[in-house]
Amino acid sequence: MLLAVSGGPDSMALLHGAARVGRWQLTVAHLDHGLRPDSPDDASFVADAVAVLDLPCAIRRTDVAALAGAEGRTVEDAGREARYRFLEEVAAPEALIATAHTADDSAETILLNLVRGSGLAGASGIPPRRGRVVRPLIGDRRASLRAALDAAGIDYRLDPTNEGLDASRNRIRHEVIPALERINPAAVEALTRFGRLASEDDALLDVIAAGELARRRAGGAIEWRDPPARALGRRLLRLAIGDPAPSLERIEALLDAAEGARGGITIELGAGRSASVRERRITIE
Repeated sequence: MLLAVSGGPDSMALLHGAARVGRWQLTVAHLDHGLRPDSPDDASFVADAVAVLDLPCAIRRTDVAALAGAEGRTVEDAGREARYRFLEEVAAPEALIATAHTADDSAETILLNLVRGSGLAGASGIPPRRGRVVRPLIGDRRASLRAALDAAGIDYRLDPTNEGLDASRNRIRHEVIPALERINPAAVEALTRFGRLASEDDALLDVIAAGELARRRAGGAIEWRDPPARALGRRLLRLAIGDPAPSLERIEALLDAAEGARGGITIELGAGRSASVRERRITIE
């Protein structure tokens, strides 16, 4: 198992918890994002902590700000992409990759996606496992982990950028969730339960949509003479188009074309793809 360890309290809980269980052959990975002058101190802290546990450790530094500019991403998105690329490169082929996401992280993700207009997939939060990436702490609260570390006398680093209110996630963390907890002290637990139920519904709807898609495929096209319910049609087309998923606006335009006049029309789907509608038949190219 490869442990992603930043040096913060959550990842230090992951490190010491996994080491104490003693069930896996462990390796530690730390990516320095180069976003703060003192970020090399985090790398040194992790290296020292891992040396005490006598575990192998891979450390790399990446200029995430430059990466974000070059790729046209936010710094947060670029950092996440760089981190997972690094973990995949370092992990042995048969290894699991463990990250220290908590219930608080999942609740924040659910709220962020909801305010961005996400559907069920975005409302599902952070899954306990996706592929070989596992999140053993996803059911735990951030405050409980920190209290356990303090009680055990285990040191950790605090990232001051998590305290500012410029980033959307930080505003959710420091303003929105505390406000929700004044309404319901178990708001985080309620949000993560909603995310789990949304994930199960989302998976079931995908199964239904896949069956409907198989039934409607004919000669390289999708028959639309008897349109399905709009919600099912939307999901069916997303499955047929694949990743990267087109915007909701493009999906809706394609549905309007398929359900409307019989004349030919082509809808651009992004990423070099298009869909043509002819005589109630959709062809994706």
